[in-house]
Amino acid sequence: MRTERVDAVIIGAGLAGSAAARAMASRGRSVAVLEAFQPGHRRGSSHGSARIFRRAYPDPLYVRLTGQAQRLWRQLSDEAGEDLVVTAGAVDYGPAREQEKMYEILTGFGVPAELIPAEAAAERWPGMSFGNDPVMFHPDGGVIDPERAMAAMRAIAAARGAQICYGSPVLSVEADDAGAAVHTADRSWRAPVVIVAAGAWLEPLLGGQVPLPPLAVTQVEAFHFTPRPAGLWPVFICYDDIIRYGVPAGRDGEVPGAVKVGEHLPGRVTTGDDRDGIVRPEVRDRVRAFVRDRLGGLNPTPVGEVTCLYTSTPSEDFILDRHGPFVICSPCSGHGAKFAPLVGEIAADLACGGASPEPRFTLAAHRF
Repeated sequence: MRTERVDAVIIGAGLAGSAAARAMASRGRSVAVLEAFQPGHRRGSSHGSARIFRRAYPDPLYVRLTGQAQRLWRQLSDEAGEDLVVTAGAVDYGPAREQEKMYEILTGFGVPAELIPAEAAAERWPGMSFGNDPVMFHPDGGVIDPERAMAAMRAIAAARGAQICYGSPVLSVEADDAGAAVHTADRSWRAPVVIVAAGAWLEPLLGGQVPLPPLAVTQVEAFHFTPRPAGLWPVFICYDDIIRYGVPAGRDGEVPGAVKVGEHLPGRVTTGDDRDGIVRPEVRDRVRAFVRDRLGGLNPTPVGEVTCLYTSTPSEDFILDRHGPFVICSPCSGHGAKFAPLVGEIAADLACGGASPEPRFTLAAHRF
């Protein structure tokens, strides 16, 4: 079996792995990216044309990091020559009143935001019902196009010398005296460092070698609805007994202007290899009822439905840390897409000898 040597192997070419490849290749490192599937596959967590970008979090850490990520998205779009994040504005509302806490945090960071009475919000967004609770709007919210973003990052990495190997599932990986060895069916790779950005396949690859926290892999659902009349909707999150979100669906939406709506809840427990892609009827019924009762500007009969994988930590914080020759790159728990270019830079820093930039992202923090 042929063995190749590089400065870094990256396992996984989703948003995190593609961003890490661009960051490492841009630093002059020789890189091999091993992706189990073909470009555009929908087996993991990074596919499709619509993920949310937003500055709003009830946690100052992530508000600060979204600012760094926003600057890096703009740099990536300039380098790629295409808009990868479309600004649509973001609306937060609901009886849990998270929007007021987020407003205080955002304005404390100097992020533009408004807190609007429910009646005024209903006039501004007549397709949405807000009850009696205040509504927060922040104009920096928008829509990430993951497929175009990944393609752009991999193209930049390849132009700077990265080898990108599709259809190359990793069979095993182990530390050795020189760093680590990574084995696929037809060759082996040796490198001082391996960046593992494998999503739902992280624990099967490294669970016996790295002290990972418990990782829950679940299949979640989202549904596409037709607006009436057609028009650009904002990104929105409703904080109620269940957190529900919506985002303009782009190419995935079956019809022009469709809006993707889903629940931010743990889904059906599965694995990366065993997911069935079957939508749970009870989730479909709940989301349809929410659209019918709270989103009068959407036809409550979905025109499409999709499933996706969440890989979640108990705290919902990311894992971005190094253990021996392995960089663990897991911006998980259903909210990592917006940070992709920043995650790539952090992974490259770790691979090049730096420390994790946030104590909460370390393996030790997750253990305790």
